Amino acid sequence: MRALFDPPGPRRVSPGEYPVWDQALALLNRDLAVTLPRLEPLRLLALPSCDADEPENVYVAMANGEWHGNDLDPNSQDSLASALASVADAAQETVTELLWQAWPLCPEHGLGMHPREDAEERLSWWCAGERSRRGPAHIHAAVGALDASGASIRTRS
Repeated sequence: MRALFDPPGPRRVSPGEYPVWDQALALLNRDLAVTLPRLEPLRLLALPSCDADEPENVYVAMANGEWHGNDLDPNSQDSLASALASVADAAQETVTELLWQAWPLCPEHGLGMHPREDAEERLSWWCAGERSRRGPAHIHAAVGALDASGASIRTRS
């Protein structure tokens, strides 16, 4: 039984409560499904703010409700590009910390990739691995466009 002074626990966010974050998470879950098929899709989880005047804190969590890292920036709901950047960072933090492995991995270098936005506000997975002919670092795939081998439709090389 919960005491009167215990703070409320986390709750699963219902579809449609945060439509832009839902859309961004659907893209991330496509990458998760093809790169870590044994995992169930990530989900949004909400916790009430400590301050009654502030909005609830929303996190990207594993299917079992565990999460790690910071909450999503409420201002990131202004556009899909912002939402995708915020959700990608949070998803990567949760998966990496809870599974103790880098995610997603660049198939060429075996290094963990990171989300990076280009000048047109497109978010891609970026790898720091060197390419002998093309120089250091490269964009590997658009977020949401990884395939089962970790390869992708290349958005840039």
